[in-house]
Amino acid sequence: MNTSEGNLQVRILLDYMRGSRGKQNSRKMVEPLLKGKYGDRCKVFLYHTPKLRGVMKATIPDRFNELIGLQHMKLYIIDDDLIISGANLSNDYFTNRQDRYFVVEDCAELCDFYNKLIERVMEFSFLLQSDGNTDLNSAVNCIHPLKGSRKTFIQEVASRIQMLFRDEMEKRASLDKEDADTWIFPMVQMGQLDVYHDSAITLKLIQTAPVGATLKLATGYFNLTFDYSQALLRDCQATCHLLTAHPTANGFFNAKGIAGGIPAAYTKIEESFYDLCEKMDQHNRITLWEFIKPGWTYHAKGLWYTLPDQRKPSLTLIGSSNFGYRSVNRDLETQIAVVTKNNKLQDALHEEQAQLFSCAKPATRKTFLQQDRVPPAWVCAIVLFFRYYF
Repeated sequence: MNTSEGNLQVRILLDYMRGSRGKQNSRKMVEPLLKGKYGDRCKVFLYHTPKLRGVMKATIPDRFNELIGLQHMKLYIIDDDLIISGANLSNDYFTNRQDRYFVVEDCAELCDFYNKLIERVMEFSFLLQSDGNTDLNSAVNCIHPLKGSRKTFIQEVASRIQMLFRDEMEKRASLDKEDADTWIFPMVQMGQLDVYHDSAITLKLIQTAPVGATLKLATGYFNLTFDYSQALLRDCQATCHLLTAHPTANGFFNAKGIAGGIPAAYTKIEESFYDLCEKMDQHNRITLWEFIKPGWTYHAKGLWYTLPDQRKPSLTLIGSSNFGYRSVNRDLETQIAVVTKNNKLQDALHEEQAQLFSCAKPATRKTFLQQDRVPPAWVCAIVLFFRYYF
């Protein structure tokens, strides 16, 4: 770590529950940064959902309490460069887990926005101490997420996030960018805090896709919300290709206990959507694809939008959202919309989605009739009662 100029600052934002799970967890991994020579230049914050408190927090096991909601944004900012992704930093993402990464270089405006957004979240998060304990961030006047009125906490936080958006939009309203060939729009979703910015834009994109356009949507966990499903089936006129993980490419494949049934649960949800496509006579316009690559798991998510009479995408969404109920209603999410008429970037977007789909096979009625694709009765029951939690 080169600190010769004396102004290096490191800020890390993690989810409280996921970052604290197990003996060897993220909190333990970053503690040495707080104890070392440059500990005064490093701060680690842990976001804790206000939805998980009291009896619920005391009774739900560690493995499942993140279903209530967590900090799910995946951002890495270095000076004026941004890496945005849907990937975590665990080992398999650097070896055999398929994901997406976008690097935006020399874009101070975008980095400044995301820095302000992360700082806002840090305002109502817990600060990790060098001894492993946590305290509520005392640098700002903030209501405790786990004590007092949850409604008041959510209103206060939502107000701060929305104020940030208003300030940024007013600042950018008069910018003259007529000579630009690419535009980037950050989108934020914090359903547990009543912020629904990303889902409103995504829904509008799907609803207004015209005849002749092509829309490709990818998610590591296929559990589209009712609004997204209805938009695809009833409003969208584009040719649609939906990509998700084959059960053997699901990160929970062969997991122990209840978690081992998760791939079958997503198969059940996928089959239900396929049934709707057939029932509404949309199966020729909408194709389901399953990523399958020996030895690999699948976690990529996003959207590629190709206009009528064009071959290459002019818009993509890249970030942390899986387009499911958790992403929309429970987790803190962000993605960017990249709109471009730059030929080189369009070529790269086309190549990216083509490479993902090259490892996929279409799902048909025969797919769901295979013996190893029929979910057990207990998995069907879990999907019936708990689908809105994942």
